[in-house]
Amino acid sequence: MLYEQIQESIAFLKTKTRFEPEFGIILGTGLGNLSEEIEVDTVIDYKDIPHFPISTVQSHKGQLIFGKLAGRAVVAMAGRFHYYEGYSMKQVTFPVRVMKFLGIKRLIVSNVSGSTNADYEAGDIIFIKDHINLQPENPLRGINDERLGPRFPDMLDTYDRSLNAKALAIAKLHDIRAHEGVYLALQGPNLETPAEYDFVNKAGGDVVGMSTVPEVIVARHMDLPVFVVSVVSNKCFPIEAITKTTVEDVIALAKEFEPKMRLIVREILKGL
Repeated sequence: MLYEQIQESIAFLKTKTRFEPEFGIILGTGLGNLSEEIEVDTVIDYKDIPHFPISTVQSHKGQLIFGKLAGRAVVAMAGRFHYYEGYSMKQVTFPVRVMKFLGIKRLIVSNVSGSTNADYEAGDIIFIKDHINLQPENPLRGINDERLGPRFPDMLDTYDRSLNAKALAIAKLHDIRAHEGVYLALQGPNLETPAEYDFVNKAGGDVVGMSTVPEVIVARHMDLPVFVVSVVSNKCFPIEAITKTTVEDVIALAKEFEPKMRLIVREILKGL
């Protein structure tokens, strides 16, 4: 059933555009305005695509954008889906599977996160090197379709560390504070308690968030290389550093530091 739904989405998209993307980009809260830099070929609303969910999150546009960025052919998701919105993990990750069948060779993912590493400050850029998945559902749960990927995908080399090294070099060249780190995924939508932030730190998470990991798991299932970049929206460790945070605060900080994210993504694309 999932495979057939993907093919229905692909068939619809091919009636709207003949554009052939090399790279897929998920524009989360930390990178939403990157869509303004794309030389647009075609824009399609999620609501028009068969089997696509509808993004309900503030600041997410809900569009699939085909075009050129830094001279490379891309398809960009202007807005993503989250488990906390009420969707199943299969729905959350469905667009990643569609982009794979559109022919992308690599997936770039962005997000905002809370810092649970005492050395990471609000506004720092984090290139994800690994993750800890504590979300309550796995997108691969259920009968496996070998046309999509193996029953038990290996997660050893999930994140492209060579691209992280290049990204760190780009950040250093432009005097941008950046690190590699481990992303711990929780369900949300509430922000974490101080005790939970302490737990994330002790568990080995450098940053914590409510997205990304499901998409990464599905990308790995389909043997799709992944590069993930996160901007720290608020400092959550040590505990005495925590301050009250609203979604408006998170969006405002993401917008402030978005130009740095955009620069890094552009330079990474140029070098691929």
